[in-house]
Amino acid sequence: MLCMASLTIISATAQQKITSISDIEETSSWIYVYNQNGQRAYARGAANSGKVVGWSGSLWITRRGNWYYLWSIEGKQYKTLSVSSVGEIQSVSGNTFTAKSGSWIYTYDKNGKRIHTRNAR
Repeated sequence: MLCMASLTIISATAQQKITSISDIEETSSWIYVYNQNGQRAYARGAANSGKVVGWSGSLWITRRGNWYYLWSIEGKQYKTLSVSSVGEIQSVSGNTFTAKSGSWIYTYDKNGKRIHTRNAR
């Protein structure tokens, strides 16, 4: 019985909720996401996730082939966008990201909805 209680406590500690991303490290095989305390929260296989193109405290974005994938802070892929419709992602900040397509810069919210357009200088 004592062993079961210890396992439960260890399990609960290991599954501490991540509230923001403090860093992302990428190797040839893995993408490591660090939580608000600077501790490794989880790892994802780079082959299945793609190359990280940007991240903020609340989301991260990868590209694999002609597709962008939006990921939550918990590591769940929640949106897929085509590169041809979005353009090249320039930056990710807070709950938004920007992309350049031709002579336009588009700002998107974290759900992939275009919220602003401006001319690229």
